[in-house]
Amino acid sequence: MNHALRNRPIRLPGTEPALLAVTTAALTAGAVAWLLGARDLADLCWGLGTVAAVVPAATWVLEALRRGQTGVDLIAVVALGGTLAVGEYLAGALIALMLATGRTLESVAQRRASRDLRALLEHAPRTARRRTGAEVRTVPSADVVPGDLLVVGPGEVVPVDGRVAGDTAVLDESVLTGEPLTVRRPAGEPVRSGVVNAGGAFEVRATATERDSTYAGIVRLARQAGAESAPVVRLADRYAGWFLPLSLVAAGLAWLVSGSAVRAVAVLVVATPCPLLLAAPVAVVSGLSRTSRLGVVVRDGGALEALGRARTLLLDKTGTLTEGRPKVLDVIAAPGWQSSQVLRLAASVDQYSPHVLAQAVVDAARERGLRLSVPADVSEEPGRGAVGTLADRRMAVGRLDSPAESPAERPDWVSAVDNRALLDGAAVAWLSVDGRPVGAVLLHDPVRPDAPRTLRRLRTVGVERLVMLTGDRPEPALEVGAVLGLDEVRAGLTPADKVAVVRAERARAVTVMVGDGVNDAPALAAADIGVAMGARGATASSEAAGIVLTTDRVDRLADAVAVAVRSRRIAVQSALGGMALSLVAMAAAAVGLLPPALGALVQEGIDVVVILNALRALGDDRAARPVLRPSTEALIHRFAAEHDDLRDVLEAVRSAADRLAAGAGPDSLAAVAEVHRLLTERLLPHEYAEEHELYPALAPALGGPEATATMSRAHAEIERLARRIATHLALAGTAGPLAPEQLDDLRASLYGLHTVLRLHFTQEEENYFSLAP
Repeated sequence: MNHALRNRPIRLPGTEPALLAVTTAALTAGAVAWLLGARDLADLCWGLGTVAAVVPAATWVLEALRRGQTGVDLIAVVALGGTLAVGEYLAGALIALMLATGRTLESVAQRRASRDLRALLEHAPRTARRRTGAEVRTVPSADVVPGDLLVVGPGEVVPVDGRVAGDTAVLDESVLTGEPLTVRRPAGEPVRSGVVNAGGAFEVRATATERDSTYAGIVRLARQAGAESAPVVRLADRYAGWFLPLSLVAAGLAWLVSGSAVRAVAVLVVATPCPLLLAAPVAVVSGLSRTSRLGVVVRDGGALEALGRARTLLLDKTGTLTEGRPKVLDVIAAPGWQSSQVLRLAASVDQYSPHVLAQAVVDAARERGLRLSVPADVSEEPGRGAVGTLADRRMAVGRLDSPAESPAERPDWVSAVDNRALLDGAAVAWLSVDGRPVGAVLLHDPVRPDAPRTLRRLRTVGVERLVMLTGDRPEPALEVGAVLGLDEVRAGLTPADKVAVVRAERARAVTVMVGDGVNDAPALAAADIGVAMGARGATASSEAAGIVLTTDRVDRLADAVAVAVRSRRIAVQSALGGMALSLVAMAAAAVGLLPPALGALVQEGIDVVVILNALRALGDDRAARPVLRPSTEALIHRFAAEHDDLRDVLEAVRSAADRLAAGAGPDSLAAVAEVHRLLTERLLPHEYAEEHELYPALAPALGGPEATATMSRAHAEIERLARRIATHLALAGTAGPLAPEQLDDLRASLYGLHTVLRLHFTQEEENYFSLAP
């Protein structure tokens, strides 16, 4: 069950809508009878409407009292009973209508709740293939015992915990760790249940039963965490804690001083907390409507209200803060080879591979307009890579498998690639031709462009603590944390570790957990509010969450928090403002200025004001997100596409600098000359167009030209470095070989230009391109 529903009163389906229909009909029929002069019939209709509301309202109050709670409904019951006792049936009918309306609005919000663990259970394997001698038989996974030898075929889920027996296993462990890259487990290494075989068939020796295995533990954790979560208390009930006794005391004093029970009922009528019954539900339902238009499904009003009070945000890394799909970081070529040539050949061989890294290589080649060739004799060895023949030469893409793997025989450029991969936390796909490495493709899981802006906005709307929880290694996790300015990074966590962290954070503040995988489901259930990145079909996390982002944009999380904060603020304003007006009316009723029927009409006026104010939650918060014109969005998409096309220019700048570091021969200067051509023909025109087309278009939405001033300064620095490189090339053409100090400056200019371009591209993608969906 959802947090907002757990421990709530059990209601018969359709109770609230039926009550709303009955009270509306009774009030309308009574009004028609009154207009026709049939006063007794009018009172009868209104009285029946009042009685119709008393029974369910009393039931709700009794259920709340059994749980040790008192709330806003108790005042309504007392007021309804009072109107019947003194014959003020119109007032009773009006109160009944307000009660039914408020409960119906709340019920509509709560019916969104549907959290369960179906996806977790569906992923769990039901059978296992047990090998006995030469015979392999399919048995229920519950029958597996430690020591059994199991066969796991390609694409199958490991049924129980065990150790690899025989051939190396290639596994997709994302269901447990959230990491998209496959891992290799040699013979003897442990394998956890729930992971998927991403390679060829292998055997595993069971070390635990199904019940005692990792995946079953995740399911139990999700159930336990959900069961232990505290219910969300209605905003109205919290305020009723002091408004209820105040209303009863005021009514009692009015009766005591005046001796008139009617005066006491009048006080109760105007004290009927319609601002509480209506303000919070209307504002919350309005907020739910706003979030749904943003691609955010909020399961119920309690979840939205709790999101508006959140002060700690815990985020998974992969798929949440990062894109969750590997991308090419750089392409490095051996001396005598070009990076574009390396990428084209690697993609040509990889285009028939289903591996996630292979797909990233192919996508990068196609994005850069490289024409792929069709290889012959293509084969793939799980865990090692693809092999094929192109132009009568045998080519392999994947792990480096050549004599060069020996450190003594390793070329300097290969060692440099290994060091670069270690520093950048990247995976490496090597291209080998006839058994010798000729290039390498570095891949990594990049930070989402909209993540930095999202986290900044979250801090502005009240989130005080941002923590990343991940099953990944500390090195890449800490790098992501540093880039995003997180308060804390917790790496190498199991699902149980994440639950423990969530519980510790909940003890300090209202806590939100954001994730996208099955491994996150227990933590999502353990948090005050779980938020799932559900756009990619992460069903398990979606089912365990109170909020689901249906679009693959993490910035919608900040939008949802902003809407929740605003909706809750409007609800509080409406409730407190309405209660203040009710207090004034209570004072007037206590001294005899407002009889019950007139008091009910005054209360209706207060309700109208409250509802109109609460409906403001349907509107946009213009301060939350810059409003872009369609033409500006089109420019953003255009320049974002150009960024992708210019990645090879950045690689060429870095490659030319590396070649100069190895020596200042003719080939090195030719590479610099090629960089200068790329800068002149492609990069600088792009920067000029950004400066004169994109930035002026963005200025109105961002508050003026000063918002883009730092980016304009970066354009000036890029142009300055390009001129400096051109000057060095001119000197090399007229004065002969460059002097050592000139080579140092040229190399520094190239490295500096590469650094400035990477930073500038990243800033534009984060600050500007992320504004357009």
